[in-house]
Amino acid sequence: MKMKRILTFPLVFILIVSINLSGCSNQTNATDYSDNSNWVYFETDTTDKSADVFFVCPTVYFGSDDSYNMELTDEDTKANFLGATNMEKEIYDRDSRFFAPYYRQVGLNVYSMEICDREQYLEIAFDDVKNAFEYYYENCNDGRPIVLVGFSQGADMCIRLMKECFTDEKRQNQLIACYAIGWSITEEETREYPQLKFAEGESDTGVIISFNSEAENIDDSLTVPKGTKTLAINPLNWKTDSTIADKSLNLGACFTDYDGNITKEINNLTGAYIDDVRGTLKVTDVTPEEYPAGLDIFEDGIYHLYDYQFFYRNLQKNVQTRIAAYQSN
Repeated sequence: MKMKRILTFPLVFILIVSINLSGCSNQTNATDYSDNSNWVYFETDTTDKSADVFFVCPTVYFGSDDSYNMELTDEDTKANFLGATNMEKEIYDRDSRFFAPYYRQVGLNVYSMEICDREQYLEIAFDDVKNAFEYYYENCNDGRPIVLVGFSQGADMCIRLMKECFTDEKRQNQLIACYAIGWSITEEETREYPQLKFAEGESDTGVIISFNSEAENIDDSLTVPKGTKTLAINPLNWKTDSTIADKSLNLGACFTDYDGNITKEINNLTGAYIDDVRGTLKVTDVTPEEYPAGLDIFEDGIYHLYDYQFFYRNLQKNVQTRIAAYQSN
């Protein structure tokens, strides 16, 4: 049973405590996650639910000349926040309770800054995500297995959660998988943070699943700058090498509305392979004209907005595969 759905209408795109919570520190002036109005979804009914999903929404806030983080009193942006969450929700929540906090995410204008200038605003966003996760974990988790999910900015936040909040063995053992799609993660990061284990196949658990979709001619993007090599797994064949996956392996690209309804589904839309140099997912069989970037921070040919839409059914099936694998261990 759904405990709280804050809004009833749908853009894609901290808890204040006096004790120390394990795994992460908390900061003052934090968002109060005991207040249900600070959650998009907060589902507590455990009936027939074998896992918990903690979902971090992608960027829906544009920002302005004097505003770089979304305010939690901004009801218009919160409506978009709900819509963007709904667009992905059904991929992940078929057999799981769903927890998704509102947080003071950074606006798109922050991504136009130099990398070193972004961090002060990203820290505000992460403080909220971290404290929301700790509130959920301390009050609702009760030892249940966890699927972390984030797309774009949400993926960045999930990787940060993995770095800061999954340092202890107990939490690592509870992790089914972290779907951090649309953001880069490097081999250097996995060496620095041993708890960051990248997926190697279709059913391994306690791992990170990530990829960044782009056309074959692209050699630079916001999420994977030129000269960077990200880790990736191909959602069509679940390989981490450059083996080409034919479009026949694509179980269904799904395009959803703000209520989560699938408005269009295309079977076998696109194939894909991992680029040996960039580590990005090169998408075949579609063109930038058919699927434009849609945002000024990306050039056409960067299929960032379609990362989960192109591979919707494959991702949906894989979540269930990993949950089953976790339960059988």
